[in-house]
Amino acid sequence: MSDWTLLALALALSLALVGVIIALVLAGPGAARARHARPRPTRGSFRRDGAPERPRRAAIIINPTKFDDVAATRRELTAASAALGWSEPLYIETTAEDPGTGQAREALEAGVDVVCPLGGDGTIRAVAVALAGTRTPMGLLPRGTGNLLARNLDIPVAGDLTEALRVACSGRNKAIDVAWLELDPAEEAATDDSGQAEEPVEGPPVDRHPFLVMAGMGFDAAIMGNTSEQLKARVGWSAYFVTGIKSIFIQRFRVRWSIDGREQRPVLARTILFGNCGTLTGGIQLIPSARLDDGLVDGIVVAPKTLVGWGSIAVRVLGRSDKAGQELIRTSGAEYTAVVDEPHPVQVDGDVIGEASRLRVTVDRQALVVRVSGV
Repeated sequence: MSDWTLLALALALSLALVGVIIALVLAGPGAARARHARPRPTRGSFRRDGAPERPRRAAIIINPTKFDDVAATRRELTAASAALGWSEPLYIETTAEDPGTGQAREALEAGVDVVCPLGGDGTIRAVAVALAGTRTPMGLLPRGTGNLLARNLDIPVAGDLTEALRVACSGRNKAIDVAWLELDPAEEAATDDSGQAEEPVEGPPVDRHPFLVMAGMGFDAAIMGNTSEQLKARVGWSAYFVTGIKSIFIQRFRVRWSIDGREQRPVLARTILFGNCGTLTGGIQLIPSARLDDGLVDGIVVAPKTLVGWGSIAVRVLGRSDKAGQELIRTSGAEYTAVVDEPHPVQVDGDVIGEASRLRVTVDRQALVVRVSGV
């Protein structure tokens, strides 16, 4: 094999890796196995007045589209709750009109001890809208394709709902940031909001969407929007690979943007991303500086012109370098604005929510309490 052939092969492999890097962060960031720590003492064990502890209860917000047999899943979780000494959970199913926010508010009114979204990242986001700013923790029962937040928080995602429920009931509380992406209402597609809003009900489209992992415009949203649900159901996150290769040379677009009110130099980008966290499968760090609890959003502009530019990005990302450059611009701030000349697709945590020509990103620091493993 000639040197030129080897060079071409190396470039092709680098291109393929970069093509799927952004999709991977949306399809399933890496995480180690959850630590099987000893269960924490119940809060009632610290009572001094001798009064009996009231039975604790979880609310489980179920996305029924994720299960072939919802009744069997309920029986499994009811038995697991009893084994943990908890009452039978309050089960509430999501609907097409309300994919989780209204159900979470109903659970809060019932006075439960923890609210557990059982579904994908869309269900988690919808529940987070109701829980943000409250003292009631969220317990993650991941059942989606990516399970983004659960993986970044080291919560069991390998189909073991019993172990995930144990973490939700006896884990420790961790406060994390909630980032918000606002679309220009006049530019947003007039479609159902898919529940990523403060009031997910039928009516005019909404313009404010929470994201807990990552949001973006351009290449990443094109991958998410063009990957079929049927293919994802068959092969999981690897379905994004083929779409990523096809979309790698999406036309660059001009972005005028600002960080914390400071205007930045306009750029020609293939995608602009905003990360609340940014660890990929296998420990690859697309956004090394991103933290879930620092009150900041980390922004990345991906702007390669050629195959060589894509290869340079691949080397930096795979090498865990936090070095910025013309092809990969890294930033950090509490508020971003971005304006483009024509509407482009926008995604939050892997779900395309429409098209927009203007974006605004803000963050509420440590606004959401999540149950995680450990003592």
